[in-house]
Amino acid sequence: MLTIPITAFVTLVIILVIANLSSGEKKIEHKIDRLYASDDPQFLRSMGLLLGPPVISGNRFEMLLNGDRIFPSMLEGIRSARRTITFETFIYWSGEIGEQIAQALADEAREGIAVHVLLDWVGSSKMDKRYLNLLRDAGAEVIQYHKPHWTGLGRMNDRTHRKLLVIDGHVGFTGGVGIAPEWTGHAQDEKHWRDTHFRVEGPVVGHMQAVFMDNWVKATGNVLHGPDYFPDVEPMGDGFAHMFSSSPSGGSDDMQLMYLMAITAATHSIHLASAYFVPDKLTINAIVEAAKRGVEVRIIMPGKRIDTHTVREASRACWGDLLRAGVEIYEYQPTMFHCKLLVVDEYLVSVGSTNFDSRSFKLNDEANLNIYDRDFARQQTAVFADDIKKSQQITLDAWMHRPFTEKLIEKFVPLLDTQL
Repeated sequence: MLTIPITAFVTLVIILVIANLSSGEKKIEHKIDRLYASDDPQFLRSMGLLLGPPVISGNRFEMLLNGDRIFPSMLEGIRSARRTITFETFIYWSGEIGEQIAQALADEAREGIAVHVLLDWVGSSKMDKRYLNLLRDAGAEVIQYHKPHWTGLGRMNDRTHRKLLVIDGHVGFTGGVGIAPEWTGHAQDEKHWRDTHFRVEGPVVGHMQAVFMDNWVKATGNVLHGPDYFPDVEPMGDGFAHMFSSSPSGGSDDMQLMYLMAITAATHSIHLASAYFVPDKLTINAIVEAAKRGVEVRIIMPGKRIDTHTVREASRACWGDLLRAGVEIYEYQPTMFHCKLLVVDEYLVSVGSTNFDSRSFKLNDEANLNIYDRDFARQQTAVFADDIKKSQQITLDAWMHRPFTEKLIEKFVPLLDTQL
């Protein structure tokens, strides 16, 4: 008598697992042909049209290295608000910086500023619930993204990994930083992580606001619009940029498409900083082809000081073809390396929330700001070179003679590739 209910339950579980382990969309399966270089106007045109919003000028960018510069700038931005604050993040944990930001947002809400906060439910699981009460009591609107509910069981593995803070529609922040003690300080020891965030002014902030609204509408059904959120923004600089997003519910391959297009167009150099580097075969082949046509490819990722060792094992398993092609791979030594940065030909700089792995490419909601500015790109290249000085290069010989136990573990880790 119990056979039918048990079978139905098992079937339901299987369906939910499948729904949560796949994006539901066709993935990119074929290599992108190299039709133009990064300095060809067609590159800029194609990036803008294929990835979503067109590239626009009039922007100014400021790089913020590590928590000692990132958080004071974000707090200053929050306290400067006159009309609206929109804030979306993945990691928000308890600690002094979490309390400071919650208090600043609450203070602004009490002053009549419209404060909207979107926190990933999984990423904010270590957050003191007192912060939520503080914000809501002050009048801020706080939503936890994809909090478990029977109507959304097929979306439990779809997390918002986006990191966005927009003030009055005029100033935006994005990059790799989470709200937790690990991101404070200046990467001075293994308890304080290395990361970079960016402050942005100019018309592209409207793109950042639109990306926030994408998930806000999904989570609340409410559309925030009008001049308080999308004001007419005057040019603030000479930089060209656009911000685009990806999610399993629409355009899940956009981030991988961006990386593949940029790598394929590269002529001189590719500098990639990635907290989690687990590329698929298609992307590895694109990098190998770039290296073989003479492009200098250098990649920095975390060393033994990493928060997810499974990812490191999966990453190391796929280095063989890259090293044989002449790609330079470095492991950052002092602390956890959480940067997410791509610089191509000292022209394109891509920053934001996206890691170089299947989870970011297929499952997470991500957002990246692409900046097309040679002066800014040279600045990022200089910082990249400084990070290399603090890293250990992995040679092909060293990789081939890694411990047998490591090789054995690597045989099984790729089975989890889609979730890493």
